Amino acid sequence: MVLSVAAPLSLVETRPAQAQWDDGYEDVPRRRAREYYRDDGGYGARQANRRYAPPQEQQRQFYWPWEDRTQQAPPAPTPGARPTRPRSPAYADEPRSRRPRPAAPVAAQPKPAVPKAEPSIRIAVFGDSLASYLKSGLTDVFEDNADVAVIDRSRGDSGLVRRDVVDWPKAAEEFIKAGSKPAYAVVMLGANDRQAIREGDQSAEPLTERWREIYRGRVDALVKVFSEQKVPLIWVGAPPMRSESLTKDIAAINEIYRERVSRGGGTYVDVWPGFVDERNRFVVSGPDLEGQPAKLRTSDGVHFTKAGARKVAHFADVELKRLMGAGAPAPADAQAAPAVAATPAPTLEGTIPKLDDTAALDRHITAMLPSLPEPPGIPALPVKPAAGPVVPLSRPEVSPGGVLLSGRPGEPDPSGAVERTLQRGAPPPPQPGRADDFRWPPG
Repeated sequence: MVLSVAAPLSLVETRPAQAQWDDGYEDVPRRRAREYYRDDGGYGARQANRRYAPPQEQQRQFYWPWEDRTQQAPPAPTPGARPTRPRSPAYADEPRSRRPRPAAPVAAQPKPAVPKAEPSIRIAVFGDSLASYLKSGLTDVFEDNADVAVIDRSRGDSGLVRRDVVDWPKAAEEFIKAGSKPAYAVVMLGANDRQAIREGDQSAEPLTERWREIYRGRVDALVKVFSEQKVPLIWVGAPPMRSESLTKDIAAINEIYRERVSRGGGTYVDVWPGFVDERNRFVVSGPDLEGQPAKLRTSDGVHFTKAGARKVAHFADVELKRLMGAGAPAPADAQAAPAVAATPAPTLEGTIPKLDDTAALDRHITAMLPSLPEPPGIPALPVKPAAGPVVPLSRPEVSPGGVLLSGRPGEPDPSGAVERTLQRGAPPPPQPGRADDFRWPPG
């Protein structure tokens, strides 16, 4: 009886101890899931579905030819959202195109070179480094003319002073007699000639009287070669330089060229005005052939740029075309006064020049124009004297009282108002209605 009662008691007493020391998670009642994990369609469920929605497979951009493109159903519209405009099927599977890049500028195509097979006119250019630039400019001038060829016979370090470098009279004669006789000859020298000349055992300093005498003889020798070979000569003067002293000497050498070439029957071309400003000073930049500002000279202050070479060639081109139109230069009288260019032969009356003869056309048009009337003479203006009559200050008074000799005699003043007002300073009596009449009532 006792045992049967004790056994249940022991069981009852040990149960709380086990609960105290064995409080594992198995016996703890689990909490209920939160509201947002419910599948009842509430707010929590929508948030859970949005947060843990399975990732959708991205639409493929590339398909093999043997594959079929999967047609995905359009997503269901969201309540309250604005309807979107569907994209065009033609561009639905294509990536977004970028902004088109601007087209690259198209380079100008070079002008086709005109073949020059057996040109009928050959122009030989002789001289120093300046002549090489002149040849480049003339080549550009006659680039489109297949009948004209420009031959370069220049040497940069040459001149008429140093015969040991190039003896120009001898070199020009050998070139002409070798079978390469040119139709026209162009000479440009002077850049290297400001130095002493050695004649035998003696040496002459630059631009002295002895130097000028020797230099004139060498210019005459070169001009004589072309005159004897019947080759028209165009001698181009040297331009101004950056150095003032060199410019001054170049101007003196140009005067020798002008004098001796004109006496020898050639044509002298002065390019000086095309490379100076209004004060006759050297300029690096200036107007080109089209009147646009351009750099004409290089940094050394001696040579030309491409625009400068084309400009200096224009001066020679004018004389070349004039000689081509005239057929042959008119012989110059040895005793005549120096002239820059020979006068072209006139066109015969009743003869219509050819269309390609530019110089003859110009002369024909000029002859057809009526002559302009002579301008009237300038009217003679009266000459104003430098000073008026001289009156001595110590001369005795000739007009007593300060009366002018040419003045009218004064009128009598019976009332004495003039004497009272001008001499005594008394105010004149007021007149009725005048501003100084302060009587009241007025009148």
